[in-house]
Amino acid sequence: MKDLWPRIEPKLGNVSKPGRYIGAEYNMQVKDWAANSLRVALAFPDVYEIGLSHLGLRIIYEMINREPDMLAERVYAPWPDFEELLRQEAVPLFTLETKRALSDFDVIGFSLQYELSYTNLLNMLDLSQIPLWSSERQEEFPLIIGGGPCAFNPEPLADFFDLFFIGETETELLNLLSIIKREKQKGTSKEEILKQLAHREGVYVPAFFTVAYTPGGVIREIQPRFEHAPVKAVVGNLDTMVTPQKWLLPYLDIVHDRVATEIQRGCTRGCRFCQAGMIYRPVRERDPQKVFTDLQSLVKETGYGEVSLTSLSSADYSGINSLLGEACGYFTPLGINVSLPSLRIDAFSVGLAAQFQSNRKSSLTFAPEAGTDRLRRVINKNIREEEILAAAAAAFSNGWQKLKLYFMIGLPTETEADLAGIINLAREILKIGKQQGRGHNLKITVSVSTFVPKPHTPFQWHQQISVAETKAKQKYLKDNLIGRNFNLSWHDPLMSHLEGLFARGDRRLARVIAAAWDQGARFDSWSDYFNYDLWLRVLNSFGLKITDYTRQRSYDEILPWSHLKSGLDPQFLKTENEKANAALTTADCRNNPCTGCGVCGELKVARRILGE
Repeated sequence: MKDLWPRIEPKLGNVSKPGRYIGAEYNMQVKDWAANSLRVALAFPDVYEIGLSHLGLRIIYEMINREPDMLAERVYAPWPDFEELLRQEAVPLFTLETKRALSDFDVIGFSLQYELSYTNLLNMLDLSQIPLWSSERQEEFPLIIGGGPCAFNPEPLADFFDLFFIGETETELLNLLSIIKREKQKGTSKEEILKQLAHREGVYVPAFFTVAYTPGGVIREIQPRFEHAPVKAVVGNLDTMVTPQKWLLPYLDIVHDRVATEIQRGCTRGCRFCQAGMIYRPVRERDPQKVFTDLQSLVKETGYGEVSLTSLSSADYSGINSLLGEACGYFTPLGINVSLPSLRIDAFSVGLAAQFQSNRKSSLTFAPEAGTDRLRRVINKNIREEEILAAAAAAFSNGWQKLKLYFMIGLPTETEADLAGIINLAREILKIGKQQGRGHNLKITVSVSTFVPKPHTPFQWHQQISVAETKAKQKYLKDNLIGRNFNLSWHDPLMSHLEGLFARGDRRLARVIAAAWDQGARFDSWSDYFNYDLWLRVLNSFGLKITDYTRQRSYDEILPWSHLKSGLDPQFLKTENEKANAALTTADCRNNPCTGCGVCGELKVARRILGE
């Protein structure tokens, strides 16, 4: 569908941030539509500023566009004012590169990063004049594919998608697209294409499984229609994967406005609440020289003043000292800042931070997660209070005056003593800062989120605390953490409750999501648009409650994601949960014996650590 842009461009002055929709960024790749036999729209169900900040989507964009017979274009969720303009003008949602309607593409790939973006996803399909339900999409419509962390339990979205990709897309993406291209050219039906794809690593076709429930709403069985066992795909060697070289430069500020490259993937620390630490196993480190070369190239290409070395736990990277020394030695004289977004809480990490923030110390972030040593043992956050205080002292002595502390409330076995521990820890850190003469400029920010049990973690069976309990815990902290040196922030308890609904949800929620969207739900992660009462009304209309999903689960219950294999041994998750109940820790397998999680053997991919 051509000629959409001339109908919209003259009216862009009527919407906020028109730069979200114009495209034409530096390094944007526009390929000949007619010369490419497979066209993919990469869709991010949130605003441009968030979507363009996502490294994974940049990697996929470049992977596809390097292929001589494929093209990839981008589309992000339109803000409500732009949605209104599209509907008024009867213009379908289009991509930034060529302003083509999404319905013109062969494949639409959605990045599923956060549960509260699900209504945006439906809105984007509807604006594209594409039926929401996969069963209603005829042969002429694109294949709808989803990937990302939410694909590890995509069941609330199962009826909207043709297939999900579970795991690391780089392994199989081009193979899948090649099969789709070949079979579409032959006129093969969608059903037959999906049957071929279903045998590939990481592919999950939800229509090939049937789910039956007991009268009480518990899953009775999940049965495959065909032989099809979805197992996570994983990259064996990160040095062989595509890294972005044509870095897209936006016309407006985005969330992470800098160049970034991965230094490793996966984490061995085994925090029991952390889904990313579980599903991205095993640890694989990149060659430091390749990382450094990537950063040099990206800075030269873009002119950015900040580079980021990304991973789940940057200080665990074996070559971090030498890499950081080389990077700072090269970039600092050029006025370019080097950042490490994920640091553990110890003096070593503070020393690293001091290297790359020697000239401009803003704030330093620590994540104790829990207020007491006991509860940190429960969640396997193997850091003692004296280590936290020593790290804070090191931070103050190195010139920092602002510290951010991240905690969770509602963790399994939490007591009032654990809440009091948050307050006491913050006060002790403040005392250390004052003893070092930091004075009036000292600021301790305590940020509190509500624990949401996630699939494929040792805590996937646990109950999530209620909204009332969440508010009571937040009030306790607010009443007791006072003083001009403290700043307390927390996550909206209603949003956390809705996140918990979808995180462990099943297929019955598809009609709930569709009905909520139809009644106006959009941008549920944005406080301006979030409407909790609407969700409660819709759930009630289907005879459902949020507590049907936030409740405790038993070990013998079939979980909605039980048929999707992350590589983790289910017995390992149960054992870790039992150890949590007993406040017993599990050692980091990076420098200790194997913990038996099962990933390396199940996925036949060994961890890759420099020097091993």
